[in-house]
Amino acid sequence: MMTASGWSANQFSALLGAYHGDLGLTTATTTALFAVYVLGLIPGLLLGGPLADRRGRRPVVYTALATAAVATCLLMAGPAAAWLLWPGRFLTGLGAGALLTAGSVWIKELSSAPHDPSTAPGTAARRSGLFLSAGFASGGLAAALIAQWAPYPMITAYVPHLVLSAVAAAAAGRAPETVRTGSAHRPAAHEARPTTHDHVSRRGGGASFRRLIAPVAPWVFAAPTIAFVTLPGLVGARLDGWQTVYAGVATAVTPGAGLLVAPLARRLAARHRLATAVTGLAAVALGLLVGALAVMAVQPALALGAAVVLGAGYGLCVAYGLTEVAALAPPHRLARLTARFWTLAYLGFFAPYGVTLLSALWSPQAILAAAALLAVLTLGAVARAARRERL
Repeated sequence: MMTASGWSANQFSALLGAYHGDLGLTTATTTALFAVYVLGLIPGLLLGGPLADRRGRRPVVYTALATAAVATCLLMAGPAAAWLLWPGRFLTGLGAGALLTAGSVWIKELSSAPHDPSTAPGTAARRSGLFLSAGFASGGLAAALIAQWAPYPMITAYVPHLVLSAVAAAAAGRAPETVRTGSAHRPAAHEARPTTHDHVSRRGGGASFRRLIAPVAPWVFAAPTIAFVTLPGLVGARLDGWQTVYAGVATAVTPGAGLLVAPLARRLAARHRLATAVTGLAAVALGLLVGALAVMAVQPALALGAAVVLGAGYGLCVAYGLTEVAALAPPHRLARLTARFWTLAYLGFFAPYGVTLLSALWSPQAILAAAALLAVLTLGAVARAARRERL
């Protein structure tokens, strides 16, 4: 499920250069098409969580998978009618958002008692992040390789996602439902009514979410999208016809680095609750600075190095966010708080579009350096908030 969500999001990213060259779309248009995904994603996230709590995880997952499959079909029709790319990207976001919320909560519940009582704390968050990163990495690379060498590239590049969606639907059918619905299974009054502890937890958890999680969340996807959307276009002058393959490699190594830092995230979390966020934001700042140097020197290899560092920052930030949400949210609010986290995280998808707009005023390397400073300021703000809460 999580792999399918990541795949659907990133298969389009690797084809931005192909759309620009083959369909004649401008850089601003392709970047806007990339960002419109978020406009569908946010309602998917906000509606998917509450619906998954009321109707169950499986129905929401099935609906989301079907929506994403329809979206992929619209993208496949894009070469014949370019306007279909807009609803295709919007529906991709809508399906991915609902799938992300319901799927991550479902994984969390299946990774705890009574389904898996031996699982260590934080395992579910790491599993969600790993599967999502696997989808990001493999989706972009597969689409790029197919687009480079297969016939009808902007059609055949999307076929693997349709196959993966069918596999994910079959897997969801075998997984146990964790939400009881219907009148025969309504919770008892004492279960449904929030306790005094719940109200205290809600107030405290909400404040902690705003101070400790919300500032970090947008960097979760701002970092990788800059790595595989912005940087390839800025160093493409030296790629000599290999822009699509390079973009695919960038979309693979960025979340791939996020996968590789999973053991580090686990060790950091065991050392201190905030260590994962601090290290992740530091990696984001460093990656942005390396990216600025790569753009200044027009060095594709250095830009890939920046993508690796930014991917590591992504992996650490997403592990921190999901772990903290699981620790803060009471069971009856887990899906909603998870949706809030993903909504803020996916605002980072607008980062490449922001770089494109600001490039009319400043050089791209100056914008990336300023973004690095902003990441450092975020780190400082979160550290101060943690000291106030005595973490």
